[in-house]
Amino acid sequence: MASRIRRLRARALKATFRAHAAIYERSDGRVGAWLGLPTLLLSVTGRKSGRTYSTPLVYFRDGDRYVVVGSDGGARRDPQWWKNLQVDPIGTVRVGRERFVVRASLATGDERARLWRMGQSANPIWSRYQTQTVRELPVVVLSPERD
Repeated sequence: MASRIRRLRARALKATFRAHAAIYERSDGRVGAWLGLPTLLLSVTGRKSGRTYSTPLVYFRDGDRYVVVGSDGGARRDPQWWKNLQVDPIGTVRVGRERFVVRASLATGDERARLWRMGQSANPIWSRYQTQTVRELPVVVLSPERD
């Protein structure tokens, strides 16, 4: 029963994210905040399909970099967008009406600890998600690519 509920929850969450991404794009970035939190739209290339997938993610800034957390609602596994970036670290970010290419990297060590503290202030729910899973939530840094 628990696995069935988990699957239904995952499907509902996936449908919500698809709708959110579509609204973000169709509104030309004018509508996109998630529950009042700053939200970007990350587009990545699927590691198996080669298709482009877009996911709305809560973020915070660290200088000119954007930081996201692969919480996936406290799921047991890392989110697909992070698995895709591990194969090809180049993606596209849309923040409001601005769109640019980024290179993703995983924060580790002291940098991860510093960014995790910042992230807990930016989005306190990430702390709760971390307690719901045994995996360490990836803290992913999206650095804009310079021309």
